[in-house]
Amino acid sequence: MTIRVALADDQELVRAGFRMIVGSRPEMVVVGEAGDGREAVELVRREAPDVILMDIRMPELDGIEATRQITSAAAEPRPRVVIVTTYELDEYVFDALEAGASAFLLKHAPPAELIRAIEVVAAGDALLAPSVTRRLIEEFGRRPRPAAGRPAQLAALTARELDVLRHVARGLSNAEIAVALHVSEATVKTHVAHVLDKLYVRDRVQAVILAYEAGLVSGRS
Repeated sequence: MTIRVALADDQELVRAGFRMIVGSRPEMVVVGEAGDGREAVELVRREAPDVILMDIRMPELDGIEATRQITSAAAEPRPRVVIVTTYELDEYVFDALEAGASAFLLKHAPPAELIRAIEVVAAGDALLAPSVTRRLIEEFGRRPRPAAGRPAQLAALTARELDVLRHVARGLSNAEIAVALHVSEATVKTHVAHVLDKLYVRDRVQAVILAYEAGLVSGRS
C-alpha cells in the first residue's frame, strides 16, 4: 500500500529535502507541495493525501490553523498531520497538537525518524517525543480547565482502561505501561485501542488532551 504524502513549508529548500527523503522509499510518494497554510488546505482538498508534513510558522495561514481546518473537514478519511518545526520549545506546539496534529518532529531529526513518523501516523497511531509529551503535560498544568466536568465517554471506560489512560496521559509508552500494570505489552495495546474507540478520539495525542481537560490527571500527577 502506497502512503501518499503532502509537504507544507514556506522554505523550498526544506521541501526539497523532505521530497528526497520521502521519495527514497518505494512505499511512499509525494503528491504535492504547498508554500503556506492556505495552499496546504487546498492541496489536501485536491489530492487527499494520507499524511501531510506541516510547518508551523508560514505566511498567509499558519500551520496551526491549517491543521485545524484539515482535521475538522467533513471529508473522510482525514489526512494525518505531522508537525515539523525548527524549534523544540516552539510555543505553538501545544496549540498545533490540540488542533489535531498526530505527530511532532524537529527539522534536524534524522531521515529515519521522519520516515518512521510518516509510517506511524499513516497506520493510525500518534508519535510524540518524550520531551514534547513533557511539554504537553506542563502546559496542561498551567492552563485552567473548563468547568464542564468529565466527558460522558469516560463513564464507558473500565477501571483498568482508566488506569491505562492515566499512564498514556503521563507520557508512558505501551512497554512502560505494561511494566507499571504488570501485564503484557499486547494487553496494553488492546486496552489503548479500546480507550480510543470508547472516547471517540483519533489517537493517543487526542486521548491525552481529553484526559487533562477532563481533570483525570493534572500537570502535577
